[in-house]
Amino acid sequence: MTTSLDGRVAIVTGAGAGLGRAEALALADAGARVVLNDLPGGADGTAEEIRTRGGEASIVPGDVGERATADAMLAAAVEGFGRLDVVVNNAGVTRDRMLFNMSDEEWDQVIRIHLRGHFLLSRNAAAHWRSHAKETGRPVTASVVNTASEAFLSGPPGQANYGAAKAGIAALTVSTARALASSGVRANAICPRARTAMTADVFGADTSGLDVDPYSPEHVAPLVAYLASDAAERITGQVFVVYGGMVALVAPPTVAERFDTAGTRWTADDLDKQLGSYFSDRDPSVGFAADSIMELTV
Repeated sequence: MTTSLDGRVAIVTGAGAGLGRAEALALADAGARVVLNDLPGGADGTAEEIRTRGGEASIVPGDVGERATADAMLAAAVEGFGRLDVVVNNAGVTRDRMLFNMSDEEWDQVIRIHLRGHFLLSRNAAAHWRSHAKETGRPVTASVVNTASEAFLSGPPGQANYGAAKAGIAALTVSTARALASSGVRANAICPRARTAMTADVFGADTSGLDVDPYSPEHVAPLVAYLASDAAERITGQVFVVYGGMVALVAPPTVAERFDTAGTRWTADDLDKQLGSYFSDRDPSVGFAADSIMELTV
């Protein structure tokens, strides 16, 4: 199977800078025509660079949390370029604050841009692809790449909104993969470590001394282009951590221990005997958080 995207059409949200820009350029370099989304004026530079390289790009400005923006992106692909093959949901914001200080607006905005933004475009694309598959009697060949984060695995204390949104995106990805498999659509999520404007306070300046910053978006974009291609036809419903020349496949959670009532139903004493004794000498800081994943290094 080929990694070429010749003849394909892709949508990339948040394509004006950082990860979205790198992803859009990688898709265009692989042969795709690209619909770029960002806030007004944000994607102009990316579009110009794609055209300078000999590619084709159109721009749909707007807030990904608005239904009208999702509708316009689908129309730009299907009506403007004649088809849609790839969706890369990337746009996002952060409003970091400890839970006890977080405002309603800070919660709502992050959930809206990340999770609702992913949903709106994915839903529109899913409806289009399913309809096309039913009309032709053949599955489409399409790919969705969503942007999750290790925050959904680690539960950072100052990012309750961001972590919750990214957990939702991971679940949305798996649901998308399962719901659209019969229509020929694959869906995967990436958890990128990338030094962008949104993560400037997280990673700081590059002190690696390497020719290419390990946290450069350039390390992430090739995986996105690959997942969009036919060469990845057997890859769906997966979550990957990617940065600095490393791709790590994240395994689903496993059952650590099972407890069964001694009688017909649980009693407080029985729960204390089983659950309580199990946790009595266990480190209380060890919970559901996948801290081992955060220790991945290159």
